[in-house]
Amino acid sequence: MASALAMGRRHLGQTWPNPAVGAVVARFDHGDNPLILGHGATAPGGRPHAEPLALAQAGEAARGATLYVTLEPCSHHGRTPPCVDAVRAAGIARVVAAIGDPDERVAGRGFSILREAGIEVTVGPGAAEALIAHAGHISRIVRGRPHVMLKLAVSADGKAGLEGRRPAAITGEAARARVHMLRATHDAVLTGIGTVLADDPDLTCRLPGLAERSPVRVVLDTHLRLPVGARMLGNLDIAPVWAIAGEHAPAEAERALVAVGVEVMRVGWTPDGTLDLAAALRLMAARGITRAMVEAGPRLSAAFLKADLVDEASLFEAPTLLGRNGLEALEGLPLAAFDTYLTTVETERHGPDRLRILRRR
Repeated sequence: MASALAMGRRHLGQTWPNPAVGAVVARFDHGDNPLILGHGATAPGGRPHAEPLALAQAGEAARGATLYVTLEPCSHHGRTPPCVDAVRAAGIARVVAAIGDPDERVAGRGFSILREAGIEVTVGPGAAEALIAHAGHISRIVRGRPHVMLKLAVSADGKAGLEGRRPAAITGEAARARVHMLRATHDAVLTGIGTVLADDPDLTCRLPGLAERSPVRVVLDTHLRLPVGARMLGNLDIAPVWAIAGEHAPAEAERALVAVGVEVMRVGWTPDGTLDLAAALRLMAARGITRAMVEAGPRLSAAFLKADLVDEASLFEAPTLLGRNGLEALEGLPLAAFDTYLTTVETERHGPDRLRILRRR
């Protein structure tokens, strides 16, 4: 199962709207040492699924073997036949699945079909890891929104920028490389128009050889102020840009952005005149996004926390000092607010910087 989980994680951020499933076919003909016959991961774009890829690699040797899979095999017809049909046709004797699939088109039906076919089914090994790996799929199905990971870089004195909302280099090169890897494992990276106007970010994955893994760039832009000359609009061939605007944003601004290749969507406003964040996330989920990474300034970062829409955080803590006039990391909230909503589950060192990973309690 550990091997299957590792296979699936390779394609995180690449398979939406489908989950990044991993599968391994193995035999135990020589005592406790397994013979791996085939392995597969859901392909970029979501098809083919992991199970038929692993079974095809195993070929006839799959007959009587065990299939390890990180999520319940699908049992419904989509663009491809159900995976349970491929499992039965291959002659698999046992299926070990980490977790069930909450999708109502599956939701235990896959396991039932396999058992009715005389296949032994075991559920549970690797469940804790699978729940993390498939958090995006589960959130989209159960909550109707993507799994949200908030990334924030913070100085030793709790600042995220310079006076006047000017950007600052807080973390070192090793931490920045880790951020690019986070982008590569998410379907979308979401920011606010304030960050775009202040920093003119690219928001692609700039690790060598991984440009094609760049996520969809989503800009929350109430009044459609996104400039047609913004840096991120210069490489739409690498990753698309979506602008989510308010209902009353100027039509002429939309036409100008659409003309250069931006997809513009609209959601309602809250009583305080800001975009409805929950509605924006639901809109992204409707378009297939399962994993969203928020890379934004103190105002929008705090808004996501206050709205209880953050499922996970990657908090990069640097020894850098920005001084008393620096910009607070979370506008209107103490940095300790992270620990109110989330709990630290893991830490990493990246050069002089520390990455603290937090998840919902």
